[in-house]
Amino acid sequence: QVQLVEPGGGLVQAGGPLRLSCAASGSNFEINAMRWYRQLPGKERELVAALAHNGDTAYVDSVKNRFTISRDSAKNTVYLQMNSLKPEDTAVYYCNFCLQSPLQGEHLYWGQGTQVTVSS
Repeated sequence: QVQLVEPGGGLVQAGGPLRLSCAASGSNFEINAMRWYRQLPGKERELVAALAHNGDTAYVDSVKNRFTISRDSAKNTVYLQMNSLKPEDTAVYYCNFCLQSPLQGEHLYWGQGTQVTVSS
């Protein structure tokens, strides 16, 4: 019954900002970790940003100092604030939650993906 919903990304001009969000529906779970992945054209899916339960964050080198991962725990939502976007950031972005439930234990869930296109 758990589902991750990603609102649409969109088209943005190079240099501009864009914020992605991903919300987990359902109840009776805790979020152990939140992550954002992306798949660039012709490339394999790669980890972009991660947020641990204790609030620690990590980023791939190519987005450091430009992207910020954050969460709203009350809404079971993770955000990816993307600033100073470049055409090479164009990709499908996926959220990923590691969820813990009393009966089912720990499971990994994926959002459906959202297209981000950065124009020059």
